[in-house]
Amino acid sequence: MDNPLFATIGELRRGLRRKTFSSLELTRLALDRLEALGRPLNAFATLLADRAMREARAADTRLSRGRGTALTGIPYGAKDLLAARGGPTTYGAPPWARQVLPFDGAVIERLNAAGAVLVAKLAMIELAGGGGYRWPAASLQGPARNPWNPRHWSGGSSSGTGVAVAAGLVPYGIGSETSGSILSPSSNCGVTGLRPTYGLVSRYGAMALSWTMDKLGPMCRTAEDCGLVLEVMAGPDLRDPGSAGRTFRVDRGRRPLRSLRVGYAIEDFESADPSVRATLRQALETIKGLGVRLVRAVLPPLPIDSVARTVIRVEGSASFQDLVRSGRDRLLADRRQAIGLRAGMRISAVDYISAMRIRRLLQDEFAALFRRVDVLLAPARPRPAHRIDEPIDAEWRPVGRTRRGPGGITIVAGNAALTPAGNLAGLPGLGVPCGFSTTGLPIAVQLVGRPFDESTLIALGRAYQDVTDWHRRIPPGCA
Repeated sequence: MDNPLFATIGELRRGLRRKTFSSLELTRLALDRLEALGRPLNAFATLLADRAMREARAADTRLSRGRGTALTGIPYGAKDLLAARGGPTTYGAPPWARQVLPFDGAVIERLNAAGAVLVAKLAMIELAGGGGYRWPAASLQGPARNPWNPRHWSGGSSSGTGVAVAAGLVPYGIGSETSGSILSPSSNCGVTGLRPTYGLVSRYGAMALSWTMDKLGPMCRTAEDCGLVLEVMAGPDLRDPGSAGRTFRVDRGRRPLRSLRVGYAIEDFESADPSVRATLRQALETIKGLGVRLVRAVLPPLPIDSVARTVIRVEGSASFQDLVRSGRDRLLADRRQAIGLRAGMRISAVDYISAMRIRRLLQDEFAALFRRVDVLLAPARPRPAHRIDEPIDAEWRPVGRTRRGPGGITIVAGNAALTPAGNLAGLPGLGVPCGFSTTGLPIAVQLVGRPFDESTLIALGRAYQDVTDWHRRIPPGCA
């Protein structure tokens, strides 16, 4: 492998300890590639060269003394909603273009203590898309271009993180998810993304969009890498009121796969976009071949999409009410963001409380579901990445997969709403690359598990990646 930034964390750790390369050399390579490849792809918001070089020198010193962790000396990037000393934190939004925060967020603190090297703040959709947005260009940095085909989008809102990992600009990056913002760009770009259980990772120093749904997680080359990064990121933090007060350690003992009951709905795979159906069917067969027991399991008939939108709109509008009331929302890159934030301020308390009650019902239903299965399996997205010039309207749904519930609310059949459902319930999710569409764009499946059971997801993801090589594929022109 000519470019070590495509290596796994384990491979990089061995290379550093054997002195095949130094942290300083890896960091210079990452900065050079971010400038040369990342800039035309709109992958980053800010390069942190001075900080990165200092941290790399410190890591090399640490390693020379026989000390260090799994992440010591390895460069990474962080979504630009995380506070980090050394550059601006823009939230991807023009009104915050010059914001400089004089401290590190909790995740940056933890990674720094582990010896990781922060090289860049990575591009994102403005305000993480809280008000809704119509175009991939809804960002201060412009549309993040997919390295597999720059005419297509990387996905939102952790747009730059997906690009940077897929293109080998950094070995891993930190994203955030409120309702799909890790799993979507991971799927679109062909990388592995982990959404942790709500509360497992501190959000101190991160932009707040929806305080009852926001989560920070790693986007990496492999499921195993995600576990290694999560070990460092996770932990209690009194500065985050939503902290669960728990740590995480990867269960290195392999749970027998034949003991796993994997719930799925065949219609999710059979009625996805025609360009990805064959790929998804093959992924299903490969997972079945691992020895797990497949069990039919579907989400309850609740208005999941509507509830998720209501919670995010209300909480997002509350987070950015000063922006709206000052009139500075007119500076946002996408007009729909401003419209959505203003509309969220008009949602009644009754509607918000009703949504939260349905959310509680959903959590109860998941608890019952996880008495029958250990993991839920579904496509991460039902279609490949949008074109850069294609409007992002309502998510594509297969014909015949929706019905009208009470009050005319749309209810989605099968598990097509697993991403918003998992986020509403605060459940962990792992996105694993599983191949390509007929147009050559990456696609993925998602695994969703019980609260704080990331280890089972990682074990199943690792087993799948042991028999496939989709996570090792390199976009053209990026080697």
